[in-house]
Amino acid sequence: MDWSQKIVLITGASSGIGRALSIELGQKGATVGLLARRAEVLNEIVAEVESAGGRALALPVDVRDADAVRTAADELRAKFGRIDVLIANAGVGATSDARDLNPTDVANVININVLGAVNSVAAVLPEMIKQGSGQLAVISSLAAYRGLPKSGAYCASKAAVSAFFESLRVDLRGTGLDVTIIHPGFIKTPLTAGREAQMPYLMELDDAVKKIVNAIEKRKKSYAFPWQLASIVRAAMLMPVPMYDRMISKRSYRE
Repeated sequence: MDWSQKIVLITGASSGIGRALSIELGQKGATVGLLARRAEVLNEIVAEVESAGGRALALPVDVRDADAVRTAADELRAKFGRIDVLIANAGVGATSDARDLNPTDVANVININVLGAVNSVAAVLPEMIKQGSGQLAVISSLAAYRGLPKSGAYCASKAAVSAFFESLRVDLRGTGLDVTIIHPGFIKTPLTAGREAQMPYLMELDDAVKKIVNAIEKRKKSYAFPWQLASIVRAAMLMPVPMYDRMISKRSYRE
């Protein structure tokens, strides 16, 4: 993929994976629209991307606001002509035992992780279909595969977003669009910082971003990494429920 010819919209661009992706693609010559809530931080990233030879536009928007996301996508198209790739990355986590269930906290995770991704797709899909080309990529998680302790809202949101993008992939066959679902494991980002729990196969952010970019470049339909943890998670999907419950209840990855 020649990134110098691509206009990319990245949500959740102000920190973690989103920020690193923005800088990586900027260094490859891409034009990137940086969508997140913090304007000041986005402007800093714009400067960094432009100093690396790319072009960037700050789009200070909350992904929960469908109209605002649509307006931001229109602004990016108005300035650069089109959007070739969406990377729906915006996401939050929440640590909560079922005994402390708070519907408001769960709704916040779902609204950002799931509806935020839906809003982002809706803002780019009609134009991509019309131009007959484009790619929709989403940063899901290996947590989408089975429920993890104290992670009900997060696991539910990632399972939902994976299923949503899989449906998109099926529906969009023959349109010229590609759909890529990324399932990372544990990555060193603000989302995992400060946890005391041991996180198996914890990856450096730069290494993870290179794998994500490579999967997008190859237009993979689905990509899970690191392979060691992905293999364990896939094996766990085949476990009988009582065995899985006994095994996973002894672990906590979010504390």
